[in-house]
Amino acid sequence: MSGKFKEMLQASFKSNDTEEWLDVHFTRPIGLVFALFWNKLGVHPNVITILSIFLGIGAGICFYYTDLWHNVAGVLLLMFANFCDSTDGQMARLTGKKTLIGRMLDGFSGDVWFFCIYVALCMRMQNQPIPGMEQTWGIWIWVLGAIAGFLCHSPQSSLSDYYRNIHLFFLKGKSGSELDNSEQQHKVFEQMKADKDWLGCLFFYNYANYCRSQEKRTPKFQRFFQLYNEAQTAEASQQEMREQVRQSFLEGSRPLMKYTNVLTFNTRAICIYITALLNCPWVYFLFEIIVLSILYVHMHRKHETLCEKLSNQFVMHQHNS
Repeated sequence: MSGKFKEMLQASFKSNDTEEWLDVHFTRPIGLVFALFWNKLGVHPNVITILSIFLGIGAGICFYYTDLWHNVAGVLLLMFANFCDSTDGQMARLTGKKTLIGRMLDGFSGDVWFFCIYVALCMRMQNQPIPGMEQTWGIWIWVLGAIAGFLCHSPQSSLSDYYRNIHLFFLKGKSGSELDNSEQQHKVFEQMKADKDWLGCLFFYNYANYCRSQEKRTPKFQRFFQLYNEAQTAEASQQEMREQVRQSFLEGSRPLMKYTNVLTFNTRAICIYITALLNCPWVYFLFEIIVLSILYVHMHRKHETLCEKLSNQFVMHQHNS
């Protein structure tokens, strides 16, 4: 890679702490090539996001079939959907072309991909026999898919996204992160409602609820973050303590970023590719429910423990002061 391309690639990253190895060495370089190509043609990032939605739906349709070539096509379509998803984010960061519709589409696209894939896999397996039995999966594969999708995939992805944005906030500040809170987003919703901006209302109503669900699951972080923000206007000794805590938080949060990456796209996609090609997609659902849930619980516990420890440091410092 040329020096200029490497510089642009680095600039398109959110941070080295939060980028996954496969993304750094595979997805992001390809995404940047796509971004430069589409930008030269004057294509807006939102158009690329819409393209990724159709590619993800196409992947789902292909995974319904059991033959090799449909499944290979499904793998390729989902890979290209992910390249497009990477491309629109990199273009937005490099060109500053960020819009409300873009935020809506970006959050919506991945949900559409996986919803279509989960439905396709359930339809594919419902008439297949359960391994070791003569009985077909029937309704039970839909139950398994629903548990994997709604009770596992959704909360795992949302909390992973939250933890990455928290890490970026402590690493780069507000400008380098998309960390939001439900109260602020609800105020924006009320303003949109007063302005009769119904598209904005729809987005910020759902986004406020999304933020609230993240906050409810992280009570110890919420307490820590409140203490951290209160220390911003405190005396000099408290400011020094605040910086020490910030560094301690980053040191404790950095090892958890590998779990946030596992619980988002790449690991899931690779498992889908393998199980679809081997015609045992039910293994993917079990992997989601068992393995990824264990990682999710571990990640959540470690993060909350870190936040409780740092909150206690704040309290002790205030008491001693």
